[in-house]
Amino acid sequence: MRILMLGDVVGKAGRKAAAELVRGLKDAGAVDFAVVNGENAAGGSGLTGNICSALLSAGVDVITSGDHVFRNKDVLEVIDGERRLLRPLNMSPAAKGRGWGVYEAANGAKVGVINAIGRLYLNVGANPYVAVEEAVGEISPETPIVVVDMHAEATSEKVAMGWFLDGKVSAVAGTHTHVMTADAKILPNGTAYITDLGMTGPHEGVIGRDAEKVLSFFYTDMPARFELAKGDVRAEGVVIDVDEASGRAAGIEAFSWVPGEELPGKAG
Repeated sequence: MRILMLGDVVGKAGRKAAAELVRGLKDAGAVDFAVVNGENAAGGSGLTGNICSALLSAGVDVITSGDHVFRNKDVLEVIDGERRLLRPLNMSPAAKGRGWGVYEAANGAKVGVINAIGRLYLNVGANPYVAVEEAVGEISPETPIVVVDMHAEATSEKVAMGWFLDGKVSAVAGTHTHVMTADAKILPNGTAYITDLGMTGPHEGVIGRDAEKVLSFFYTDMPARFELAKGDVRAEGVVIDVDEASGRAAGIEAFSWVPGEELPGKAG
């Protein structure tokens, strides 16, 4: 089967690109399951119920998130009831929502999805390694196909999670930095890995924000309102081929797709 994992969706332009890509690949039968990180989908920070509904209606199977998941209070109205929306599982047990789930793909296979968050520099959450290990133990009796969104600032934490889970899950994909890394690969024991999926949104700026505003902040040290960038909209992520019986990854293809161009990952 083929699984799409899409990097952080930023703003309206990112939402539109993500919807077009997922819908196109699903309609073409090119992917069976789509995981999209949506924590910056509402104006560049946070989520809303309407945005979740729109992404899910476009064919997204699971929306993952990170440290901005509760930035918009509107999400609190839906995160307990919508099981396809995940927040990092190693946040406080008292936090609303859930951190993992098992879902049915278009081909009928069951797919486990885990959302975790790193601790270095983010100062959020408990130990992600222990939490993910427990979740894998819960999911494994249902399906060998498990993908992990590791939302973290530090490259070291994401690389370490890949090695920690090699052979235990189908894929580990990092998110949060909005810059795609050039290390998509299959680890020795069959886990697909990439340190960061990149960003789905406007790339003509500073990780989705208007460059002039960000430069003013860095140069003057004065507070500034970071507005969204507008140009060079792209969707970035990976398409992963997974053996349904073993859950091992057979291939991983990274892409940076411009809306209107030929869809990525259509060739099996």
